[in-house]
Amino acid sequence: MHFFDDSLYPENQEKLVIQAAPYGPEWLPGDADDLPLSMDEHVQAAVDCYNAGATVLHIHVRELDGHGSKRISMFNELMARLREAVPDMVLQIGGSISFAPEDEGADAKWLSYDTRHMLAEITPKPDQVTIAINTNQMNIVELFDDEDIEGTSIAKPAYYKAYRDMVVEAGPDFYLEHLKRLRANDIQPHFQLANMAQLETVERLIRKGIYSGPLVLNYVAIGGGFAGRHPADLIEFIRRVPDGAVLTIEASMRAVAPMNAIGIALGAHVRVGNEDNLWRHKGDRMSSVEQVEQMVQIANALGREIATGQEAKEIYKIREWYSDADETLSQLGMVPNRRPGRRGFMLRDAKS
Repeated sequence: MHFFDDSLYPENQEKLVIQAAPYGPEWLPGDADDLPLSMDEHVQAAVDCYNAGATVLHIHVRELDGHGSKRISMFNELMARLREAVPDMVLQIGGSISFAPEDEGADAKWLSYDTRHMLAEITPKPDQVTIAINTNQMNIVELFDDEDIEGTSIAKPAYYKAYRDMVVEAGPDFYLEHLKRLRANDIQPHFQLANMAQLETVERLIRKGIYSGPLVLNYVAIGGGFAGRHPADLIEFIRRVPDGAVLTIEASMRAVAPMNAIGIALGAHVRVGNEDNLWRHKGDRMSSVEQVEQMVQIANALGREIATGQEAKEIYKIREWYSDADETLSQLGMVPNRRPGRRGFMLRDAKS
């Protein structure tokens, strides 16, 4: 993304889109004070986050026994109720469905490709499904302090090991087919990117015409094979993201607020919720709603406006698609593909 001298002025930045992730699939009942169990509680969590200022909802579903649900019927039921309860929110299904281990000592793992492909068939359909690109280690506990998980299920050795050894399975066989199915069902992919190599893979998909649509993505700074918390890495990723992309910052635990504060100042968007963080500061619990409110407070202090639900849909370019690689590159503000016989660096206004 290109920064002018006036790019840090809030009046020149997009209004802030706040993603809320209040369904914490890695946690069990009692780990977080605001973890929803019943369907009514799932819906109320969405309403509360929306009323606090969130306009994007990252969705997982939990069974009454506290474990993450893998039943598409439950996703269908929740989606139908959310369309009624929070019609202005961007509804985003978590593409892992549930990576939580079934029982203590079991593996924490993403589900099979076929099961994850079924997310494209949810009815009513979501606005987005998150998608991982390239198989990658996802050791979510690597950056956790002992205090972060004290008293939670993840502090138990078996659960800790399960999350330490988790891997995101997302090779070409998965993402090529998944992108095709999402496009066929008019569902926007929301790219969850761990590092620069994955961003480069997405660019190749765009340049080859395999993906032709808006580039809406999260920079996932959770460590353990994903990006870490070094501000220089965040700045470099922002610099490398195309000008026309939509970028959200995602971190973990007590790093969420400072990383998001940097993102807000730079004109990016933010994600919060109990899926990512349980704490305001050491020893002081914080609910998903309170995390949304904190982002609103930071934005207000900097003078940056909060997007409404309709504005978030416009910023995300929901239901917008492009015809081919050339149009996608143009819409994203990227230089065109090299023309036959053309030497040197390409320019955005290059003629064929």
